[in-house]
Amino acid sequence: MKNRIIVTISDMKVSRKPNDILVTHSLGSCLGLAAWDPTVGVGGMIHCLLPRATKADVKNPFMYVNVGVPLMIRKMVSLGCTKNSLVFKAAGCGRMLHIQNQFDTGAQNLAILESLFAKNAVTLAGRDVGGSIPRTMSLEMDTGILTITSQGKEWHI
Repeated sequence: MKNRIIVTISDMKVSRKPNDILVTHSLGSCLGLAAWDPTVGVGGMIHCLLPRATKADVKNPFMYVNVGVPLMIRKMVSLGCTKNSLVFKAAGCGRMLHIQNQFDTGAQNLAILESLFAKNAVTLAGRDVGGSIPRTMSLEMDTGILTITSQGKEWHI
């Protein structure tokens, strides 16, 4: 039986246990980012609520894309991952309830991630972003398969 590890909002988890599945729920405008290194069998997942921390010293860095994502990558590197072997996939960054305003948090979350990755020559291997559906994202540690579920449907990215 698989061990489900829940990544809550503004949270990050890593695992190297093949029997683990990292799962995050309620991805609306939040960014869900999964990374998996097939060479060492280490995976990570982060659920960021907001795009940018206004200062480097924040109480919960995993709340923010601009400080949380680099921390997750550093943690994974400390476990033997390398930048060139990590496979990144993103989900969420939607506009829930079709609310249109100047804040558009989902678009800003994705823009910050894309900026971070562009600066570091990193690409996303897959994405399921935008729209107005809630998503649950699951990363299987034995295979690196990333599954999205929403409204009774399931697909892989």
